[in-house]
Amino acid sequence: MDNTVLLSGFGYADLFSITPATFIFTLCNTGIILLLYRVFLHKPVTQMLAKRNEATRAEIDAATEAKEKAEASEKEYKALLADSKKEADKIISAATVKAREREEEIIKQAEVSAAQIVQKANEDIERERKRAVNEIKNQITELVIMAATAVTEKEINESDNAKLIEDFLVKAG
Repeated sequence: MDNTVLLSGFGYADLFSITPATFIFTLCNTGIILLLYRVFLHKPVTQMLAKRNEATRAEIDAATEAKEKAEASEKEYKALLADSKKEADKIISAATVKAREREEEIIKQAEVSAAQIVQKANEDIERERKRAVNEIKNQITELVIMAATAVTEKEINESDNAKLIEDFLVKAG
C-alpha cells in the first residue's frame, strides 16, 4: 500500500508527500539551521564549556597547590615545634645546671661563713678565757701580796697562821 493513499483520506496527503523541491528546501533549511546552530549556539556553548572546564582546572590546580603549600607549612611547623621543644629542653637543662651550681656555691659560701663564725667564736672564747685567767692570776697575786703583807706586819704563831690561811681562802673564794 501506498502511504499517499492511506493519508489521502484524512486530507494530509500533501503534507507527507516527498517532492524533490521540498526535499532540497528541507535540506537547505536543515543546513542553514545547522550552520546557525554551529555559529550562534555550538561555538559559544563549546567555548563557554571550554572556559568553564579551564576555570575548573585552574581552581583544582590552585587547590592542589594550596594543599601542597599547607602540607609543606604543616611539615615546617612540626619541624619548628620539634626544634622549639628541643630548645626549651636545652634551656631547662641549662637553667637546672645553673641552679645546681648556684646552690653548691651558696652552700660553700654558707659553710665558709659558718666556719669563720665558729673560728671567731672560738677565738673570742679563747680570748675571754685568757682574760679570765689573767684576771684570776691578778686577783691571786693581789691576795698573795695582801697575805704576805699581813704576815710581815705580824709575828705569826700557829693560831695566827691558821687564821690568816682561813681569811685568805675566804677572800679567794
